Formats: sequence, C-alpha cells, structure tokens
Amino acid sequence: MLHGITGSGKTEIYVELINQVIAEGKQVLYLVPEIALTTQLINRIRAVFGDSVGIYHSKFSENERVEIWNSILGENENRLNSKHFNIVLGTRSALFLPFNNLGLIIIDEEHDNSYKQQDPAPRYHARDAAIYLAGLHKAKVLLGTATPSFESYFNALHDKFGLVRINERFGKASLPDTIICDLKKETQQQQNKGIFSHQLVDAIKDALAKKEQVILFQNRRGFAPYTECVNCNWIPHCVHCDVALIYHKQTNRLSCHYCGYNIQPPSSCGACGTNNLRYKGFGTEKIEEEIEILFPSAKVARMDLDTTRSKYAYKQLIDEFELGNIDILVGTQMVTKGLDFDHVSVVGVLNVDNVLNFPDFRSFEKAYQLIVQVSGRAGRKNKKGTVYIQTNHPEHAVINHVLADDYLQFYQSQINEREQFHYPPFTRIIELSVVSKDSNVVNDISQQLANQLKPLFGGMMLGPEFPLVAKIKDQYYKRILLKINREYSPKQVRNLLKQEIDTLQFNNKKSIYRLQIDADPV
Repeated sequence: MLHGITGSGKTEIYVELINQVIAEGKQVLYLVPEIALTTQLINRIRAVFGDSVGIYHSKFSENERVEIWNSILGENENRLNSKHFNIVLGTRSALFLPFNNLGLIIIDEEHDNSYKQQDPAPRYHARDAAIYLAGLHKAKVLLGTATPSFESYFNALHDKFGLVRINERFGKASLPDTIICDLKKETQQQQNKGIFSHQLVDAIKDALAKKEQVILFQNRRGFAPYTECVNCNWIPHCVHCDVALIYHKQTNRLSCHYCGYNIQPPSSCGACGTNNLRYKGFGTEKIEEEIEILFPSAKVARMDLDTTRSKYAYKQLIDEFELGNIDILVGTQMVTKGLDFDHVSVVGVLNVDNVLNFPDFRSFEKAYQLIVQVSGRAGRKNKKGTVYIQTNHPEHAVINHVLADDYLQFYQSQINEREQFHYPPFTRIIELSVVSKDSNVVNDISQQLANQLKPLFGGMMLGPEFPLVAKIKDQYYKRILLKINREYSPKQVRNLLKQEIDTLQFNNKKSIYRLQIDADPV
C-alpha cells in the first residue's frame, strides 16, 4: 500500500518499479479505474518505455484488443512488424489478459468504485482479483492512492499489506487551501450568483485574469435532474424504471440514465394539465451554460459520459486542456481521478451534500475520497491552488476532516462505528437480489429466502428491502444483505448458501425469477 497525498509523485515511483521489473524480463500490468486516466498516463509511460506499452480498455475495437491479447500470449513474436508489449496499461478488464510472466501489478487509485464490476456477471473487484492473480504468478502488487479504501487501509494497519506513506508533494509543491462556501447563509443574504457562491465566482474571475485554469466538479450529468409541475408537484418518470427522467438540453430530451428511454419534454403537466413546469436541480450541462453566461470570454468545456462517447473524445478534451485551449473544465467524477494539469489554480466542488447524504454506510468514506481527490487537481506545480467546497452543512464532520487534512484521524473516527454495527472491514457483505417482472413474485420469493436464512444468520441479516431504485428495465428488485464474520470460511458460507438457494428453487419451480449474488458490493 503506497499512501501518498495527491501530487506526491506516485507515478514517478511506479515508473522506477516498472523499470526494475522489465529489466528482469517480466511483464507489468498497470491498472487505472477510468479510461480518461489512460489517455494522459500513456504519454508519460511511453515517453520512458516506448512502444512496449499496450493499452487495453472497452473503447478499443475487437481487432485492437486481439492484437494486445496475442502479444501477451506471445503469438505475435514470429510475425513481421508485430509489437510485443511488456507493459499493459488498462482498466479492470485487462486483468483477464493471458499473462505468462507477470512480475508486477500496479493498482492506481485503488480506492475507486470503478474497479468493481457491478453488472452484468461476473461481479468481481479488480483490486481483489489482481491480488489473487499476483499470487498465482508470484508477482508483486502495489496499491497506490491518496485516499485508501477502509478495507485496504485496515489490512495495511494489521500487517496484511506493507504500508509506505508520502506526506509531501513532489518538488516542494504545496497543498491547496480549502475554503468552505456556506450556501444556506449566502442564499439568505442573497450573495450567491445562481448555483455558484460569490467566493467561487470571484476566484474564477481572478484565475482567468492570471491566465490560469479552473475545474468545476458536479457528479450529475445532464441539465436538470428532474422536471416538476409548480401547481401539483407532478414529476415525469421513466415507464421502465423507478426514476425521474433527466432533462438534457443539448438534445432537448428527457432521458432515463438506467435504460435509455427518452421523450420530448412535455408542454403540460401529466396530472393537472397546466403548463407551469420547472426544471429543478443542476447537472453538468446547466453548470456549463451558467459559466458561459457569467464568463462569456472564457473557453468552457464539459467532460462527462455525454461528451466522451467516441473513442478519442477523452484524449481530445485532456490534450486541449493541457495545451491551455480550455479555461474552465466542467465535469463529473472523471475529472477527479489522478489527472495531472500544470495550470489549474481553482477547483470548485459544487454540491458535496449529494454524496454526504446518500443512504449508504460508505457515504462518508466516498465523500471524503471524492473531495480530497478533486482537490488534488489544484496547484500541482509551482502555484498554490485553492479549492472551494459548496455545501449547506459547513459544520459537517467529513468536511472538518477534509480541512484537518488527516486521513488517519478520519479513518479512526469512522472505523469504530463500522465495528459496532458489523460492517466492512470487520465483516464481508453478500448481497442477494431477487429479480422478476412481477413485484408479487419478488415479494414472495425474497420473503421465503429471508425465512430460510434468518435462523442461520440471525441479526447479521438485513432485509428483504426494496433498494432506492426498485424497478430497472421493467424488472423489480428486492435485496437481502448478509454480514459474514471474517473468521468464517468462505467455502462453508458458499456451500451453506448453495443449499438454501437449491431448496428455494426446488420449492418454486413454477415461479419466474432470477437470483443475483454479489459478494463485497460497493
């Protein structure tokens, strides 16, 4: 575990280690959580190692991925003009390449949720799978991050992993200052400029005057999260999923981010018939529009799923930003992860409350990681950066920990609560989801399963409950959470669950349903 603060030069250490492993004639797998990260890293890695670096992720065509596969397998070695890749830089799917002489696996930003494959099966965590893969090859594993996941840090503190800390930025660069913008207070005093606090607007103005760059982060794409009737509060929902439709101004459509269903925005309310509809909340599209109104001479760009669908979209955006052709970059979590820009002096986190108030035992951990990671994009060279965090709860404990800039203190404040309520890293969680087109079948089957498991797991079982989004693509979901003590054998638990699931299926041969099992959900 390499726990180095943002900008501490972790990539330089990776390069040195790769050099050593390549000199021994072995292969290196360098995992990153997002495709956006590969586009910037590849230039830095290829500058040192040349064409021996291959890239592997889902934006590549099948032919391009087959070329990497054959190179790793060694089938290209006898062909004229064939490439041989000793280093593979990729996202989680790169784990399954046919390595035959693996010496090192680097897992950059190891805390990131993107390493978990949620859907479809196989549901695996690339970090855990990489550690297992390294065991098969007798290779080394390096987990690098500024904000370790609690599970990994727990393992490091209990001597399961080695632990190295770097507490200073590379080249004497200083950490950014963090300023908390109290949105509630500003709204009462009418100081805010729409969705931006007056402090952030002033900071952007100063940065642009000095020819410096700005990153604005909002973890929600689209223009507005929902549309509401002012008279009766009716909200248009997806017909296939249990979610409100999100307005995208660029396409002038209301879209569902789960199934892709979309419609023209209605001209009148579907309940009372009035035409008094309003767009509520804000996503990256609205931020982009409002910034362009406030700073008409600034060059503004947006980085989210909508603007990066094409193969080279990430590269074009990042290259333009690095060259200084973009003054203000608005983005979702893509802009928070490991990117290294020289001239960013201001970072704005526009609504941290969304993450802080999410009903999940990991919400505080995720919020802390998100704020620290996006803050780390500021002031990475000679200039000192400033981070502005907009919130309605400036006194929140997580925000105070961010200001204190002490990860260990934050970890210790949370870990006691995790132990008290039997959550990871003290237990492992298995999520059982009953899925069917018939909500009655979901209710019936999930209750039967709960009745079978209750005598076995007792208070370590939660549910069955509908999740936040109970219907996706015309399928209803109901979940049971099992907390498994670490001392229990995984094989015994698996066999026990298999027996109970076999019994359930035998008793419900005529029912049409699926049972999804996810170990260690994030």
